[in-house]
Amino acid sequence: MQPEDELLFLALGGSGEIGMNVNLYGCRGKWLMVDLGMSFGSNEYPGTELMFADPEFIEERVDDLLGIVLTHAHEDHIGAIPYFAADFGVPLYATPFTADLIRRKLDEAGLTREVELNVIEDDHGSFELGPFTITYIPLAHSIAEGNALLIDTPHGRVFHTGDWKLDDEPQIGSPTTENELAEIGDEGVLALVCDSTNVFNPVPSGSEGAVYRGLLEEVQRHAGKRVLVTTFASNVARLKTLGAVADHTNRRLCVAGRSLDRMIEVSKANGYLDDFPQTVDFDSAMRLPRGEIMIVATGGQGEPRAALSRIAEKNHPLDLEEGDVILFSSRQIPGNELSIGRVQNMLAERGITMVTDRQSEIHVSGHPGRPELEALYGWLRPDILVPVHGEMRHMTEQARLGEAAGIGSTIVQKNGDIVRLAPGRPEVLAQIYTGRLVLDGDIIVPADGEAVTARRRLSRDGLVIVVLDARGAVHIESMGLPLDEDHDDFIAEATEDVSAALSKLKGARRKDPEVVHEAARLAARRAAQRWSGKKPQTRIVMLDG
Repeated sequence: MQPEDELLFLALGGSGEIGMNVNLYGCRGKWLMVDLGMSFGSNEYPGTELMFADPEFIEERVDDLLGIVLTHAHEDHIGAIPYFAADFGVPLYATPFTADLIRRKLDEAGLTREVELNVIEDDHGSFELGPFTITYIPLAHSIAEGNALLIDTPHGRVFHTGDWKLDDEPQIGSPTTENELAEIGDEGVLALVCDSTNVFNPVPSGSEGAVYRGLLEEVQRHAGKRVLVTTFASNVARLKTLGAVADHTNRRLCVAGRSLDRMIEVSKANGYLDDFPQTVDFDSAMRLPRGEIMIVATGGQGEPRAALSRIAEKNHPLDLEEGDVILFSSRQIPGNELSIGRVQNMLAERGITMVTDRQSEIHVSGHPGRPELEALYGWLRPDILVPVHGEMRHMTEQARLGEAAGIGSTIVQKNGDIVRLAPGRPEVLAQIYTGRLVLDGDIIVPADGEAVTARRRLSRDGLVIVVLDARGAVHIESMGLPLDEDHDDFIAEATEDVSAALSKLKGARRKDPEVVHEAARLAARRAAQRWSGKKPQTRIVMLDG
């Protein structure tokens, strides 16, 4: 699959899912990568911490990979860089804030000298890589320096949105204006490759200016109480807003969470939080009158090791009491409902008041609702719409929205679909395998590999171990079977079953290790299923004389 005189698009991650964004553009024998993201581990892969798109396709063609261009600094767009960029051996390109965070990741991994990182200083900075000319187009998002990419190719221009929204009152940066976007449309856009996350939202995502007013109102309403606000650490605009709210309400600010400390440090280094108030330490915060302190903490998604969870468990230097207030200035990410509920239930039991974005305008999304998508379609007027950054339901809905708005061609692709954008009508040329990798301890392994698959089965069905010693005795142990008081009776019966199965083996079969192994395994597993309804992982250990 070497691209010829054509323009190809291939998502290795981020199409058919939210997260792990890895996109490739191919033209005249060369490939360009846009973003190299990750996702956090899920219950589907127990014991793992991070999940990555499998880069095997481009690893096999790394000599034709020109570089990796990063749209912005969210983990689902840059998080895999320390794990794969050195192996690719190609330069990275990012704007200053994003580059600063990437540089710190590379420093922590000891890879600073192994990875070339190019900083694009200008707001609309451009550079060339082979047949591609890339221009950064600043757009509003929930982190500093959110950018679209305008990618010029011999076959036309692609507008790759990255993550974006429209914001009439952005607190950070200067997004490209409506007129500037319309000028890009006037010059012609072959394909719009567009964020689909909020396509079901019938209203605009809202402005950070409105969040400032909502947070200010809530903090003023709870005068005299200790207030804690939890938000995403990467939301630099929200941090600026919270600093302004603290100043306006004459509250000192205390920050709890290493990721918040790092984001504030990087933001100041890049000129984004110059007016952020001086913070106080935990001990000073606890000594201040309750109405004179505002805490900003990580953990709004229920992360067990984050500050909010530890505060809820009374396992943190900061403490809350009955009547204190927590403002959840973040959205609930699908899949985190149980962990968030656990933390909120602990807080509710202690009589702590909680306010979410469902009760007050204290959060807005960083992704476009339907009116924003329609506005962008009107300004850019692309020939082709390629929805990305969403589950299949999001991407198919955006395709319908684009068709209704008059876009001539829409193509719904998923990870592994090689799409030819030009020449001719867009079409899926081929499909490649796109697997998943996970960080399991300190090792990156296939998500569907033996270790993770076995662990998933163990967590579901438990384990039975049968030891056959040289004298013919049978010893059985089990873990994870729902037997409790029946456990000893099960062990006794399973031992009898295995012994009986082995006694039925005659002649040469009695001495065949494979035959003995399988007879013992089946007998033990059948006994476990009879007693528990489970089909546990069953392991046979055969001891030599």
